[in-house]
Amino acid sequence: MESDNQEGGITKLRETESGILTAVVRAQLAGAEAAGVDCHQLLRDSGIDPALLDEPDSRISREQMASLLRREWDLLHDEAGGYLTRPWKPGTFAMMCHACISCPNLRRALLRSGRFVSMVSDDIHIKLVEDGEEARLLFHHSNDKGLPNQMFVESLALIWLRLFSWLIDRTILLERVHLAFPPPDYNEDYSDMFPCRHYFYQRETCLVFSTRYLQMPLVRDEQQLADFLARAPECLLTQYKSDHSHTGRIRRMLQQQNAIENLSLDDVAARLYTSPQTLRRRLKEEGNSWQDIKDSVRRDMAVYQLKQQETAVAEIAERLGFSEPSAFNRAFKKWTGLAPGAYREKYRG
Repeated sequence: MESDNQEGGITKLRETESGILTAVVRAQLAGAEAAGVDCHQLLRDSGIDPALLDEPDSRISREQMASLLRREWDLLHDEAGGYLTRPWKPGTFAMMCHACISCPNLRRALLRSGRFVSMVSDDIHIKLVEDGEEARLLFHHSNDKGLPNQMFVESLALIWLRLFSWLIDRTILLERVHLAFPPPDYNEDYSDMFPCRHYFYQRETCLVFSTRYLQMPLVRDEQQLADFLARAPECLLTQYKSDHSHTGRIRRMLQQQNAIENLSLDDVAARLYTSPQTLRRRLKEEGNSWQDIKDSVRRDMAVYQLKQQETAVAEIAERLGFSEPSAFNRAFKKWTGLAPGAYREKYRG
């Protein structure tokens, strides 16, 4: 760690209210074990009983995980925990944060973070892609060491989501997450990690969110960043903020509907014990509208049905409440930059 305690690191960050699964701990130690570290002693030094790792449903506390991470980074002299061919020397993550904080908005900061990573790593690639109204943040690890790297890649995505939500002081609401892996044993924890739809067996691992976030300014200063880094990794072991926004609550309501057109703004307002007028005002304060949220959920449902099912485009349009297929085609092309048929061909071929 740096002398001023500015640390962070790439690690397996997965925390629920009941603690961190020992499956995460085992994955965290894979790089250290490959480097010849006595992992049982490392666990004991961190206040963790090694026998817990043999109990599939056991968990450790956030404080125990933070202690383990610090000791592992010190032993390996690597904030990436031994997963990379070129180690991330202590302070690398902090330097990336300092490189990004002067950016005027989220778009520039994400692009700069990708460039920084490419300069210090040969086997990690982070790329921002904009398609219509969707932004995709892609994560790729070439895994030249042949380690079990699913949690490593997922954790990269989780760290970036939490860090950049903190930088804009706003929870980045995800449309969905694509994962280039099968569903793991800890699949039930995904709703805590990424509160959105999860798609496994994908070509790429990426976070998908609205491009409107990309214009949002970074609101933190250097002193706040120093304080944030001084609390790492604990501050990255939990969500930046729980999403109790009206936007998030309405999205969850709509996602549970088989036919979202059956749920009106008046219905939603009644469920939230408020008036339609007040709800519209609250959504405006959050930078959204009823139509924006509905279109976002429609887009997610359309993408799922185009990629995972054989349903005809005309039937998808009808299910989503469009009066005719041509209206759905125009809306989908605006959302993603591709017509429905072209999207299905590209991502299912």
